[in-house]
Amino acid sequence: MKFLSPVTLLALAPAAASAWSTASPRSLSAVRSVRTVPATILNGYSTATSGEAATESFRLSFSEGDATVSPWHDIPLKGSSDGTYNAVIEIPKMSKAKMEVATKEPNNPIAQDIKKGKLRDYHGPIFWNYGCLPQTWEDPNEEHPELKCFGDDDPIDVVEIGSKALAMGTVAEVKPLGVIAMIDDGELDWKVIAIATDDELAKEYNDIDDVPAAVKDGIREWFRWYKTPDDKPLNGFGFDEKWLDAKEAGEVIEETHEAWKKLRSGDTEAGKLWIGKE
Repeated sequence: MKFLSPVTLLALAPAAASAWSTASPRSLSAVRSVRTVPATILNGYSTATSGEAATESFRLSFSEGDATVSPWHDIPLKGSSDGTYNAVIEIPKMSKAKMEVATKEPNNPIAQDIKKGKLRDYHGPIFWNYGCLPQTWEDPNEEHPELKCFGDDDPIDVVEIGSKALAMGTVAEVKPLGVIAMIDDGELDWKVIAIATDDELAKEYNDIDDVPAAVKDGIREWFRWYKTPDDKPLNGFGFDEKWLDAKEAGEVIEETHEAWKKLRSGDTEAGKLWIGKE
């Protein structure tokens, strides 16, 4: 298989956006402006920030009415119609700050990941909206029967390929189109490819074969290469590096949902994870 270089991926990239703004960015000389969807009051949830952006203190928390909620445990997995799911957007397309739901903090706000005492940023922008599906968990105690590796201890990741940049904290209803099994440092890290149901492309995209090859290849190669500037090895992929279809994506999502149910009920030891129960 021919690998696409990061330079090739950058040439195919869409327009830029900021992880820290819910307003449309100003046009740059070589970059088109992007539409950005505000994160406030979408699907009945509102968000609020605390701390200073681009520092260790920054947090984006979620509320429903007057109550603080966890984007991991309290937002339902299933969307409003069959075959749809809710996605929590952590990283808007064309931004670099490595934001994520803080699984070990009370109420699981979104924060910037820290490694070795430093805030994490991608070395180049991610070209799609990136987040997670609530009420899912990749169990680090469960070995995949075929891939012979264990889950990465996080909610399952989702790559939303729609035309809009979705602001950090957006809760978007998405339709899964496929899934790929990334192997990151020996851990299984599924990547679901999906489209927001209100996107103009949603009527055209219903399964993995509907997605242009350039998009599928671009996602796979971005995740293959993105850690190499830190002297990390290339990431690998299971199932001969193939994208599995929408049906199989649904099965993987349901498996991780069942794992989350066991975590939440206490049947599986939570360790340092915050699951909303004493």
